[in-house]
Amino acid sequence: MDSPTTPATIGPGEFFPVVGVGPHPLPHPTDPHFDSELLLNGDRRNVLDRYRYWSVEAIVADLNTKRHKLQIAIENWQHDLNIGSIVRTANAFNVSGVHIIGKRDWNKRGAMVTDRYLSVTHHPTVEDFAAWCSKNKLPIIGIDNMPGSLQLESAKLPENCVLLFGQEGSGMSEEALAVCDVLYEINQYGSTRSMNASAAGAIAMYHWALQHLPR
Repeated sequence: MDSPTTPATIGPGEFFPVVGVGPHPLPHPTDPHFDSELLLNGDRRNVLDRYRYWSVEAIVADLNTKRHKLQIAIENWQHDLNIGSIVRTANAFNVSGVHIIGKRDWNKRGAMVTDRYLSVTHHPTVEDFAAWCSKNKLPIIGIDNMPGSLQLESAKLPENCVLLFGQEGSGMSEEALAVCDVLYEINQYGSTRSMNASAAGAIAMYHWALQHLPR
């Protein structure tokens, strides 16, 4: 069986790592969580080794047994290209769900198909999103460097909450700011006014994880 990073030749003396594993040795396992095509042809997906040869449905079912209480929301008024990266990070932290507010369509390229492994819910308006959060008793934690924002670094975040991120560049809309229970900013030490939205998402999720997930 191939190792997870088998080198493949791309030119004289040049190699690049091939992700995943090749065809499974015979006889193939018959457990229902395995995908027959992956067993036959190999599994080159970007998944943990423990999920090699598993079907997408089986992976999702397993992840659903250990979802964390954190949820993520992103405003999407201009087809923000950072949404895919935030979804990918949300998958890495195995959050309960991702919420897209605004336009239904978003650029999924940055998600690297990780959107298949978690729930992505669309809300046409901020009002609709806020109503959903109220119904499910989830506080909305806004992340944006606005006047009056508190420091995220010293914040104690609820275990059960939604982290809301605004549009790249313009930040959170006035409507989104109005529905937040609290607003936090990430300290910055350089000259730029704001950092990339997907980077901010990763920092905020990690800050939550340090408080609520076992090492």
